[in-house]
Amino acid sequence: MKKLIFFTTIITLIIASCSKRDSFNYSIVEDLQTIQGDTNSIEENPFIQVTDEPTSTFSIDADGGSYTYLRRFIQQENTLPHKSAIRTEELINYFELDYPYTNTAHPIGLNGEVSECPWKSGNKLVRIGMKGKPLTSVPNSNFVFLIDVSGSMKGVDKLDILKDGFKLMVDQLSANDRVSIVTYAGADKILLESVSGDKKNKIKKAINKLGAKGSTNGAAGINTAYDLAFQNFIQDGNNRIILATDGDFNVGISNQDDLIKLIEEKRESGVFLTTLGVGTRSYKEKQMEQIANHGNGTYEYIDKPEQLEKIFIYEYSKFFTIAKDVKVQVEFNPATVESYRLIGYENRLLENQDFEDDTKDAGELGANQNITALYEIVPNSNGNNLTDPVFTIDFRYKEPNSETSVPINLDIFDEGNTFQQSSDFMKLTASIAGFSMLLTDSAYKESTTYNKVIRWLNDCRVNDPHGYKAELTSLVLKAKSL
Repeated sequence: MKKLIFFTTIITLIIASCSKRDSFNYSIVEDLQTIQGDTNSIEENPFIQVTDEPTSTFSIDADGGSYTYLRRFIQQENTLPHKSAIRTEELINYFELDYPYTNTAHPIGLNGEVSECPWKSGNKLVRIGMKGKPLTSVPNSNFVFLIDVSGSMKGVDKLDILKDGFKLMVDQLSANDRVSIVTYAGADKILLESVSGDKKNKIKKAINKLGAKGSTNGAAGINTAYDLAFQNFIQDGNNRIILATDGDFNVGISNQDDLIKLIEEKRESGVFLTTLGVGTRSYKEKQMEQIANHGNGTYEYIDKPEQLEKIFIYEYSKFFTIAKDVKVQVEFNPATVESYRLIGYENRLLENQDFEDDTKDAGELGANQNITALYEIVPNSNGNNLTDPVFTIDFRYKEPNSETSVPINLDIFDEGNTFQQSSDFMKLTASIAGFSMLLTDSAYKESTTYNKVIRWLNDCRVNDPHGYKAELTSLVLKAKSL
C-alpha cells in the first residue's frame, strides 16, 4: 500500500510539472540540497591568453574532503554529487603519491613534467608536484579536540564515527604529547583539561562520554579551543586544533563570513587547524572547507570507517605542518604558449602581487604530504616548439614558526612526450582531472569519456598499498552507470 501511494505521488508530481514546471523543479532542487548539504558554487578556471596575462599565481590546497564527499554519494547514496561540491585539486590531492623528496635545503621537494594532453589533441599538460619533507622524528604535540555534540550530530555517520576516529588517534600519541577536549552544543564545555598523551585510558573514557543534544554554538567552542591551545602551547612543537562537526552552526556566530573572520584572527596565535566533516543532510560543506582554508589548516570529510585509518594512521604525519603559506607562480612565454588554464584551485587563486606579500595567507603542507597542480596549455602555432624553452615555476613558503617567506623554483623541460610516455604520476592525476570534468560537465572536457578515464587508470602503475586507485576505478565505473 505504501509503495502504491509513493508511486501515485510521483506520477502526480510529474503530471503537475507539465503546467507548473518552475515549482516542481524548485522542490526537487530544494530536496537535493537538503540531502547533499550546503556547498559553495565554483566557476571553472577559463583559458587565459598569455598576451593578456602571462603570469598565474595560486595558493596550494592540501585538502582531500571533496573526494570523500563525492565518494559517499556515489557509493552510498547511488547518486552523483552536486558539481559545486567537486573541487578538482582536492580529488587529486587525496591520493598518496610517492613523489621524491630530494632537496634537503628546503622542506619541500619539487618535481614536474610536460606531456601531450589526453583529451585535446595539440594541447599540452604541465604537472607540478610538491612533496613535504618526511619526519625524521615526531615533534611534541599539543592537540585540542573540538567536538560538536549538538543534536544534529546524532547518528552512526556523525558523532559515533568521530569517537572511533579520535580513539584511533589517541593510540598514536606519546607521553610528550598533550591532549585537551572541548565540546560544544548550545554552550561550550571543557570535557578534558590538557593531559599527557600516555593517559590513553583517561582520554578514551572522556571520548566515550560524548553524546549529542542541543543547538550548535560553534563560535563559543572555537574561542575556548584556541584559549586552551594557547595555554598549553609547545614552543617549536605542533600546536593544532581538530574541529569535528557537520558545520551546522545555528547559535552565536553562524554566518560563514563572520566565522572566517573569527578564524583569521585566531590563526595569528601560531595554532594550526584541521576540520573533520561528517554527515550529509544539513551538512555545511562550504563552511568546513573555508574555515580550514582561512585557519592555517586542512579539511577532510569522513564518509566511512576506513577513512578514519587513512587520516589517523596511514597519513598521521600530515598533522605536522612543515611549510605554511605556500604559493606558486608560473610565467608563460607568449612566444611558445598561446593560452593556459589552471585545472582546479578556483577558490585558491591569488593576485600576482600577492606572491611576494608575506601578509597574504596561503595553504599549508604537512610532513610527507604531496600536492599536485595541472595546467592545460595551448601552444603558440606561430612560435617555437615547446621543447625549446624551460618552464620556470616559482614558489614561496614559510617555516611553521616564521613570518618571512623563502623562495625556491622548479625548471620543467618539455621533452616532447606523448601521454603514453608520461609518468604514472601524470597518468593518475590527469585521469582524476578527466573524471572531475565529466562529473561537472566541464566546458573543457573535449573528448573525455568514462571509458577513456578507466583506460588511463588501467595504464597507470603507481605505488598503491592501500588500494586507492582500484577504488577510484570502481567509482568511475559506477559514476558512468549513474
